[in-house]
Amino acid sequence: MSYQQLAQLELMNALNSINSEDELNEFRDLVAHYFAQKAQKAIDAMWDEGKITDETINQWGAEHMRTTYRYAANRS
Repeated sequence: MSYQQLAQLELMNALNSINSEDELNEFRDLVAHYFAQKAQKAIDAMWDEGKITDETINQWGAEHMRTTYRYAANRS
């Protein structure tokens, strides 16, 4: 059995014990916190390796990442 399959089984077992909206929200927060920690560790490693600098972060802040909305072109 693969690690992905084992993880799916573990998640399904955890989900079976959720009995209220509060528990569901708590579970969502737990999962979000887990992935936020993983992302932070990856970012910290990139910073330590010099792959991200203050200049990189300033460039990200100045980027315009939105896709142009083409309402007129898509109208029927």
